[in-house]
Amino acid sequence: MPTSTQLSDEVFIVTGGAGFIGSNLVRLLLRDTNAKIVNWDCFTYAGNRHSLVDVENHGRYQLEEIDITDAEAVMQGMARYQPTAVFHLAAESHVDRSIDGAGQFIDTNVVGTFNLLQAALSWWRSIDKSQDFRFIHVSTDEVYGSLDLGDDAFCETTRYDPHSPYSASKAASDHLARAWKSTYGMPVMVTNCSNNYGPFQFPEKLIPVVILKCLRGDPIPVYGTGENVRDWLYVEDHCRALLRVAQAGQAGETYNIGGNNERQNIDLVRDICAILDELRPHPPGSKISSYAELITFVQDRPGHDFRYAIDARKIKSELDWEPAENNQSGMRKTVQWYLDNQEWWESILSGNYKLERQGIAVTPSA
Repeated sequence: MPTSTQLSDEVFIVTGGAGFIGSNLVRLLLRDTNAKIVNWDCFTYAGNRHSLVDVENHGRYQLEEIDITDAEAVMQGMARYQPTAVFHLAAESHVDRSIDGAGQFIDTNVVGTFNLLQAALSWWRSIDKSQDFRFIHVSTDEVYGSLDLGDDAFCETTRYDPHSPYSASKAASDHLARAWKSTYGMPVMVTNCSNNYGPFQFPEKLIPVVILKCLRGDPIPVYGTGENVRDWLYVEDHCRALLRVAQAGQAGETYNIGGNNERQNIDLVRDICAILDELRPHPPGSKISSYAELITFVQDRPGHDFRYAIDARKIKSELDWEPAENNQSGMRKTVQWYLDNQEWWESILSGNYKLERQGIAVTPSA
């Protein structure tokens, strides 16, 4: 794929571009390429127009409300925009929600991915094969299952072993994406990333939950004993990796994207509390002296994988990518962002963002 100085004729479709990773990717693509960026989002609960308010009038940005489970709309959209690359991020992604209602995860993650692959295949077959086209299917490390402390990290050839409806639906979508390359020759690449964190993350995920519980003085729920381990990846590092895969990755390849940043959940929570103790200390006379006193252990969820860890040596050696942020730098940026953007997360907690999405005016309370 051409470099950023050669992308004026490029059109990138980003599915799920109003979500957490998607909105950060849209912003990075507008900044680091000259491509036209088309955002397809159907605005389920996690899609938020406010996450892209700073670019909504950008001359190279276009938002279209498309549900990827609508095969006809996806086929028409692919023909209309004639993309040179598709970044497929649209997905249901919350494990707890998948346990309570798996059907939506099958519809979006499996059927939606099938619809996109079919539409992309139709478009790709219609173009001169000298034209560049890439389909980047964005997935998760959870498809690999769970690790013990002494196990090697997940690599691109690790056997799939999903343990939740969410990870099973993503595993199915990965297999579909690879099959479209093997069967039809379509230039598909799959990426599997570790846990993302950073600005604009919907406040049901661990890190924003901890930050906002602290700010509201509520108990901080930690599953089990908090010993579960995750590899944390700053979202902009992930987005840089996705662009690098689009520019230089090989069709048919899989690239694992990790943060080189394994942490036990309890240590991560304590780190966030310590940063907030510094940036937003309690006033004299407060009932607690540290936010860590709000930590409360709760019953573990069913099928809770113990450890995830990504071996990202392939993308480093082949595409010259590695994370720029470490746990301290990325986490401090994230906490500061939530402190500086109270209006964004308050509109979600209040539900006002859903009303505004429907065109209903909301007057902030005094």
